[in-house]
Amino acid sequence: MSAFLLSSTAIRFASCFTSTTTRRIITDNTSRHRVASSILGKHTIGENALFYYANNHHHKNGGIKQKLLFMSTVDQLSDEQVKEIEDQIKAKGDEIRQLKADGIDKESLGPHIAELIALKSKIAPPEEPKKEKAKKKKQPQKKKQQPKKETEMSDSELRAARLQKAELMREAGAEPYGYSYDPTHKATELQVLYEGKLEGGEEDEEADVAVAGRIMAKRVFGKLAFFTLQDESGTIQLHLEKNRLGDTFKNLKAWVDSGDIIGVRGTIRRTDKGELSIYAKEWTMLTKSAAPLPDKWHGLTDISKRYRNRHLDLIVNPTVRDTFRKRAKITSALRRALDDMGFLEIETPVLHSQPGGAEAKPFETYHNTMDMDLTLRIATELHLKRLIVGGFDRVYEIGRIFRNEGISTRHNPEFTSIELYQAYADYDDMMDLTEQLVVEMCDAVSDTRELPYGDHTVSVERPWRRVTMTDVVKEYMPDFDFENLDPDDPESLVKAKAAAAAAGVPKVDELTSVGYVLNACFEELCEPNLVQPTFVIDYPVDVSPLAKPHRSKPGYTERFELFATGRELANSFSELTDPVDQRERFEAQAAKKDAGDEEACGVDEEFLQALEQGMPPTGGLGIGIDRLVMLLTNSPSIRDVIAFPLLKPDP
Repeated sequence: MSAFLLSSTAIRFASCFTSTTTRRIITDNTSRHRVASSILGKHTIGENALFYYANNHHHKNGGIKQKLLFMSTVDQLSDEQVKEIEDQIKAKGDEIRQLKADGIDKESLGPHIAELIALKSKIAPPEEPKKEKAKKKKQPQKKKQQPKKETEMSDSELRAARLQKAELMREAGAEPYGYSYDPTHKATELQVLYEGKLEGGEEDEEADVAVAGRIMAKRVFGKLAFFTLQDESGTIQLHLEKNRLGDTFKNLKAWVDSGDIIGVRGTIRRTDKGELSIYAKEWTMLTKSAAPLPDKWHGLTDISKRYRNRHLDLIVNPTVRDTFRKRAKITSALRRALDDMGFLEIETPVLHSQPGGAEAKPFETYHNTMDMDLTLRIATELHLKRLIVGGFDRVYEIGRIFRNEGISTRHNPEFTSIELYQAYADYDDMMDLTEQLVVEMCDAVSDTRELPYGDHTVSVERPWRRVTMTDVVKEYMPDFDFENLDPDDPESLVKAKAAAAAAGVPKVDELTSVGYVLNACFEELCEPNLVQPTFVIDYPVDVSPLAKPHRSKPGYTERFELFATGRELANSFSELTDPVDQRERFEAQAAKKDAGDEEACGVDEEFLQALEQGMPPTGGLGIGIDRLVMLLTNSPSIRDVIAFPLLKPDP
């Protein structure tokens, strides 16, 4: 028994056929349907029933269209029978194609089609009859909601959308956080390699290059896209096409956002507009970024945000990356120069039981196990000198220094300095060495020694000016000469204070010696005006507790400081080697500390013990790396050259 749904009128019938071929015509007088049933071959009832119907209805031109529906269930046939039927199907198909080519009309072609269907039914599996679906009222279609653009999303929505893409990648069998990649070139390397090569639209088909970096910009035009990829060296354009990437192009558009890190391999092509591009053959997601990049022009201009989010600052500001790249080259050049001169870099402790080597307030800490109050070092000086006592002739250390003092464009609580000590040298040797080192560091990052700095041009060509502190102060106080004063005469102190106050130097009444008044006049009147590199030499003994007394000027020391752009860059002494004199100066510093001076140092007995063992004549030099980098990179603030400066918590 078989049931069929014919057109829109249901005609149910059951036919039992004998083993002989039979044809029955059943006509429904209430409709215009005619159903014919036929059995081909000798088969039992219901096993291989062939049903077809002719649904006759009138066309607009009065013609008749005939439709045939055929269905069968087939007994299992032998391989030979199946092969025979397949040959018959092929022959009938060829015959129908020929009839169509000869121009046969549709009505005459109908029986041939029916015969072909009958043949196919003998070896085709039966189809389930389709049930008529109840008609539903058409509901008004809702407009498909377009996904939000990134610019319209909140930070949390952006993060969720990007992390969802990472999950979709995993579901598709792709890893959003890769393990490794093997670039063949840097972006800038390719730019240099193809400088002046390839005309617009020309491709180097022999090239096989791979780059990796962060996507900084995307432009997608249907089956074509251009991305800007940035690596450590610079940027290069990626040329991406569906025809070249195949199915992976669809994934590229769906998964990759600006800020993602990808790897790309391909040839080199110059676009019609002349832009050198990697013509991609394949791409690989290396890191899916969960956070978007800041807006190029408005997203990271606040200076505090730049320091606080230095990683973003480095990503979007190439000049910042260049500054820190130059800083690394500067310190490398410094180390290389000193190593070539026979200096040894030896590390010294950061935790000190007694702060010393400078006048500065230290950071205090405590060691639990040893039950000790300690400070972070304010200088590396005293330990390096102990190495000279121990037999090393040339030592240095580039390290972090910590001073619990004010913050400004030239001061940071932690900074980097180099201190070096050379046996059998004095402060004149140190001036020559300072010039040599600074010039070598300049040459490592600049092709000129005429350096722009703010509104000035600073020349580091040797030799540099050398002037005593008393002479440079006299330039700004021409009616008063500190060299005519006796430091031990109380009347000299009165005269010095009066002259300083008249020149506009503040708080001179608090000062207790001629040397302190001289130093205050220099810092207030002279220092800001020393733009070109200048060695200011021969400091008062009062402000130089570790320097050797001047060999010909009582009350002064063999000390210099290097100034440029209105700030101190270096400090140097002919080092004090007399242990008795050194103890007296330490004790004077300790008295100041007891009186409330937080920057004064105490007596370092361990250093004095080493000094009593005997230290050869020694020249010492300290250079502030951060301030020197400021000069060599035209950076206005010390925070611009420290990767992660100390900041107050974000309110």
